[in-house]
Amino acid sequence: MITPAYVRLMAQYNSEMNRRLYAAAARLTDERRGEDGGAFWHSIHGTLTHLLWGDSMWMSRFDGWRRPAVPMQESHTMIADFHALRSAREAADARIEDWAGRVSETWLAEDLVWYSGVAKQERRQQRSGLVVHFFNHQTHHRGQAHALITRAGETTGDTDLMLVVPLP
Repeated sequence: MITPAYVRLMAQYNSEMNRRLYAAAARLTDERRGEDGGAFWHSIHGTLTHLLWGDSMWMSRFDGWRRPAVPMQESHTMIADFHALRSAREAADARIEDWAGRVSETWLAEDLVWYSGVAKQERRQQRSGLVVHFFNHQTHHRGQAHALITRAGETTGDTDLMLVVPLP
């Protein structure tokens, strides 16, 4: 389904888009970042926090990271301070890029077995499809955060993959 090169490309895109989103969000006040904008995770801050939560949850399965301490329903409240959230995001992105550099064809072809708290059951699926979901989840919620940031009057610059990272 996908290759290690795809995983590395998407990890780079993830990191760069997060840098752009956080730079734009940092130009807003805490109050503005915390306003309920009607998104699924409510606010800019809540959406960015949920995104870090989701990345951490998947990376706990992919690479042995510590699982988030809060359940998904509370994921938007996991880190209250924006500067701490931004620091955690930067560290996570570096770790995701490191992991992406170690992903192999063999690893992608193998199944992952995990307990899904959302589905309330053990699941088994090929890792390649789960990695696609991992990156799609990031793009989905970054799009929501981008819309909220834009509505608040800030800009992030280009968001299209081909304009953000060099394609092979």
